[in-house]
Amino acid sequence: MERLKTYIENITNGAHTLTGEQLEQFDTFYKMLIEQNKVMNLTAITERDDVILKHFIDSIALAGYFDLSKSRNVIDVGTGAGFPGLPLKIAFPWLNVTLYDSLNKRVNFLLKVIDTLSLKDCTALHGRAEDGGKDKQLREHFDLAVSRAVANMSVLSEYCLPFVKINGYFIPYKTDSVAEELKNAKKAITILGGTHEKTVTLTLPDSDIGRSLAFIKKIKKTPALYPRKAGTASKQPL
Repeated sequence: MERLKTYIENITNGAHTLTGEQLEQFDTFYKMLIEQNKVMNLTAITERDDVILKHFIDSIALAGYFDLSKSRNVIDVGTGAGFPGLPLKIAFPWLNVTLYDSLNKRVNFLLKVIDTLSLKDCTALHGRAEDGGKDKQLREHFDLAVSRAVANMSVLSEYCLPFVKINGYFIPYKTDSVAEELKNAKKAITILGGTHEKTVTLTLPDSDIGRSLAFIKKIKKTPALYPRKAGTASKQPL
């Protein structure tokens, strides 16, 4: 986990580091992930060094390009095994993180991790993004929505932007070739109240793994029509 500590220090120019307790939390999370993966499909990545790079470091890479101190409430939509939301929470404990996923078994695992690591201001909720985006307690409540879910930008924007408050951000973690997706999603992003500010492309350390972070700022309220009912966004993208 020292590699993870060094990475955070590098991307924040020494302004942030990990304590021994945080390093232990990452280690415990890794062990729980691998143990649970034996009985349910959480990740195809299981080697320790690979998990540190492709899950932990990848998740916190955002901190090198976005000031997380200005984001209190964060939602991770389609969080799966907890990425990127849980590493962000462990590394930056002031964040109030909601992990949102449609599979109850994954949510139960995440709740167990949260309890084991004694994480405060962190929860996991079960539900479809289409329903969560209509929930009055969640709609336009978050400073930041993140997602590593596998969906194109038009669909992912409809899932995520309804959660974001005005002047907040939706930042999806995409592959290093996202320009075409963003071009095709421009209409959807505009309809949903967002605007594409910039895209940051990076390479994970000591690897050839590319990652793009698209910065979508919420500049106006999402129309009440959106998100549409379950399944519509993927079948009929905006």
